Amino acid sequence: MSFYQQYGIVAIVAVFGALLYAVIMLVNRIMRPTIPSPLKLSVYECGVESEGVGWSQMNIRYYVFAFLFVIFDVEAVFIFPWAVIVGDLDATTRISPVFALVAMFLFIGTLLEGLAYAWKKGVLTWE
Repeated sequence: MSFYQQYGIVAIVAVFGALLYAVIMLVNRIMRPTIPSPLKLSVYECGVESEGVGWSQMNIRYYVFAFLFVIFDVEAVFIFPWAVIVGDLDATTRISPVFALVAMFLFIGTLLEGLAYAWKKGVLTWE
């Protein structure tokens, strides 16, 4: 099977998936009951009637804290494949184990530098 035939199969599966999705959504629209009422159109929040407007101002610190969590969480995921591969490195492999170890220490050092910067700026204090 050639390179382009493989992509042709992927394209056929993608088109079939898109058509199947469109048919399912169309059947759903046709078969669903449509009886709008003011009660159905009201906002439901855990059984309590909502009061006031839906807009409220949030402290930017919450977003920065969440952003830092996502950054360090995603970066920690990169350490796991490295830990699996570094055990198989020896003198016969193309990449030396010392190079892999130094690269990971630089990576972790960069993460710690970012964490120290955020700590120094007071981003991690929760008030």
